Amino acid sequence: MVTNTSIPKLFSPHAAIRRLTSTAPNRVAFAVSPAAAQIGSFIAEKPYTPPSWACDLSPVPSHSFTLGQFPTPIHKWNLPNLPEGTEVWIKRDDLAGMELSGNKVRKLEFLMADAVAQGADCVITVGGIQSNHCRATAMAAKYVNLDCYLILVTSRLLVDEDPGLVGNLLVSRLLGAHIDLVSKGEFSKIGSVALTDLLNKRLLEKGRKPYVISGGGSNSLGNWGYIEAVREIEEQIQLSGDVQFDDIVVACGSGGTVAGLALGSQLSSLKTKVHGFSVCYNPGYFYNNVQGLIDGLQSGLNSHDIVSIEDAKGLGYAMNTAEELKFVKDIAAATGIVLDPVYSGKAAYRMLKDMSNNPTKWEGRKVLFVHTGGLLGLYDKVDQLSSFFGSWQRMDLEEFVHAKKALVRCSA
Repeated sequence: MVTNTSIPKLFSPHAAIRRLTSTAPNRVAFAVSPAAAQIGSFIAEKPYTPPSWACDLSPVPSHSFTLGQFPTPIHKWNLPNLPEGTEVWIKRDDLAGMELSGNKVRKLEFLMADAVAQGADCVITVGGIQSNHCRATAMAAKYVNLDCYLILVTSRLLVDEDPGLVGNLLVSRLLGAHIDLVSKGEFSKIGSVALTDLLNKRLLEKGRKPYVISGGGSNSLGNWGYIEAVREIEEQIQLSGDVQFDDIVVACGSGGTVAGLALGSQLSSLKTKVHGFSVCYNPGYFYNNVQGLIDGLQSGLNSHDIVSIEDAKGLGYAMNTAEELKFVKDIAAATGIVLDPVYSGKAAYRMLKDMSNNPTKWEGRKVLFVHTGGLLGLYDKVDQLSSFFGSWQRMDLEEFVHAKKALVRCSA
């Protein structure tokens, strides 16, 4: 485990309130950093000013909501069996909040501001049955007084049954989200755009004012969430003064996170190589997807020049091998970092596989791994994970019982 003393400057120092001794006797002065949150600033709308290096992108959002706990910390991650001289650090976007934790909240800060600006009274989005994005959207919508309609994709065998209360579903349903189920076959045949358009039409006919959010919050507006994250990383590096990253690694599930990171890295002072590990679809799909997202901001860049995308889907989206799940368990036990099984778990698993198979590619490099959250998805894997746990026992109280009996005899 890494101690704070080895990495004092990257633990979000500008988010802290520092206690300073006043010259006046018996008094304490508090120096509050510019990033410290004021009372009432959470769940508040604010004007948005882009980083200077992103001012030429278009369109630039005018406002955002404050929905996450930012900046999220960066610290060294003592992973086992790294190549010679390789360091892996971790950006803890899983700590951006509880119900809103992970990468989705950064996108939703901009998307919810746009929904409110357009006079919406509800939002629509789509995702898998255990979608982190859908759960986060339901929470963000409730924060800003909007209803939420979720189209959730499940198996053909379960599409006509109650979806249950496991993991992300529990939170979404606690929040009162309206849920429509479709089968994987229906989703593949009809597509997410047509499905959300259909629900949008039905709500309009009922007099509602819906706002459609694309899957994963991945569109040109949502991209600003991780453009802004690059500014945050840039500021943390400047405050640290002694850490520079050669690579950024992140899971790739809908393309928006990796597109924002790659675009921001290219335009800013970071100039780090961004690696996206695809947890669904093939790399070619995501190169095209990222290209569309950065074209939507008129960047003039080529996705192949700013990001490297590799396959990490394994058995398929949200499906895990025993080896992958054991990896998640072992990394938690070894480092204290709990990865999710759908996104960061697969990305970290493939990253370490690549480091093992191609050590010279990574030797001597400083790598920043972005943990995109999604821990509630672990609850859906309980049955598969249970075989890896066995270290429990009933506490032996025989010695205590004998001692108590002896004490009674002595007192008699």
